[in-house]
Amino acid sequence: MNLLPFVVAGLVIGSVYALSGVGVLVLYRTTGVLNFAHGAVGGVAAMIVWQTVELRMQPSVAIALGIAAGAAIAFVFGLVAGPYLARVDQLRKAMATLGLALALLGLMLFLWNDKARTIRLESSRISFDVAGARVNVTQLVCLGLALLVVVGTLLALRHTSMGTSMRALASDRELASVVGTDVRLVENTAWAISGAVAGVSGILLADQTRLEPAFLTFLIIPELAAVVIGRFVSLWLTLVGGLAVGVGQSLVSAWPTVGAFSTAVPFVVATIVILAAARRRVVTIGVVRT
Repeated sequence: MNLLPFVVAGLVIGSVYALSGVGVLVLYRTTGVLNFAHGAVGGVAAMIVWQTVELRMQPSVAIALGIAAGAAIAFVFGLVAGPYLARVDQLRKAMATLGLALALLGLMLFLWNDKARTIRLESSRISFDVAGARVNVTQLVCLGLALLVVVGTLLALRHTSMGTSMRALASDRELASVVGTDVRLVENTAWAISGAVAGVSGILLADQTRLEPAFLTFLIIPELAAVVIGRFVSLWLTLVGGLAVGVGQSLVSAWPTVGAFSTAVPFVVATIVILAAARRRVVTIGVVRT
């Protein structure tokens, strides 16, 4: 069996997991909110692109509108719920975003039902062979964009005033406020950026997989697996984690006997990482005590 096409497909999907994971991680590090609605926001963006293209809007304009919608949804939620979320524990923060995810899923099902649709980006129509595997331009965009966003985010965090403020909030929210950081502005910016990344991810995933509200909403699971591999801190490890999850899922699906279990790959990978991290902590504590 030639596994190269499955590896290529896995790298493409994994790069989108990683891209989306970066959006989740930046928001979490800035606000402390683990956004379970990230996939649903991307789903809404993808559905808007499909609907506007069906209405004969130019694809480039439709994509821009979808990304803007993702940013707007996240921004408005952060603007309204942010002050409350800043005062509650991690569990309540996560549950609030889970409520948003279910609300957006319900809205999508009401407006567009649960029928599977397809988005075909113009770049996906241009393809070529690489060592026997068929690769299209959209797939290359997915891989390149994931790397570009990771590098760009790292540079922005280190060399821009907004990035410095985000790092300050990640370290100590109250101290950052004391020294003059506009906490609400920084948090709202993080929400908008995360929503825009979710929109891009949702559109790309809809093109590479299928456009279905529930399917895109629950893609938050592999995205969170990538963030877990990144230990909720490292952008590079989140990138590696997303690629690993994507390739793992694709390779498992290559064998019909176990293909049905491909959706379990994110859980398995995340569990292994968590157990390995816990074991290292135990060993370290034991060394310190002796």
